[in-house]
Amino acid sequence: MAERFLEPDSPELRARWGGFAFTSDWDAKAKAAIARYPEGRQRSAVMALLDYAQRQVGEETTTQGWLPIPVIEYVAKYLGMPIVRVLEVATFYMMYNLAPVGRFHVQVCGTTPCMLRGSDDIMATCEKRGMHKGHVSDDGLWTLTEVECMGNCSSAPMVQINDDNYEDLTPERLDVILDALARGETPKTGTQEPGRHTVEPVGALSNLTAMVGENHDYRAEW
Repeated sequence: MAERFLEPDSPELRARWGGFAFTSDWDAKAKAAIARYPEGRQRSAVMALLDYAQRQVGEETTTQGWLPIPVIEYVAKYLGMPIVRVLEVATFYMMYNLAPVGRFHVQVCGTTPCMLRGSDDIMATCEKRGMHKGHVSDDGLWTLTEVECMGNCSSAPMVQINDDNYEDLTPERLDVILDALARGETPKTGTQEPGRHTVEPVGALSNLTAMVGENHDYRAEW
């Protein structure tokens, strides 16, 4: 499991992020998120606003983004919440990064199904490329995190890189994905098993055959 820590507050951190504010685009999204909730419940938008703040930080740093303490304070003030309540949310959910990350945040599932299908080899492949859990690589490209189940047990082992999942991995398949990302390309997401569309049995599909090529909607046929 990932070791979680909050990047310590410092004068340098304050100098860089103390003046953080949503850009006009992110501010519009924040206001739209708040408007979804009835009067008196606007604080329910805290998860969305933390996500928007992290993504704006990512745009400014050319990374996946993270949440410096001054940015967390900004979200708290924006919603009129005690800072500690926003901090509780940010530290509870793994989707929020509490320290700087690289351009690509490689999250390797190490839960039992992935472990039985070779996640240790996937982790070793990352480490051979200079990644170390909880740290940004020397070239600034990668951050490696081991996480708990992300719900892709039928296509294990898998990793999540930024917002995308890559499944049915082998060390060789992961190397191809990481090489493509490093070159600025967009590799195929989802399953990496040839001929597999989602998580149907490989080479043994006996029903729902229209799902082989696309997400077919069967409801009108039932």
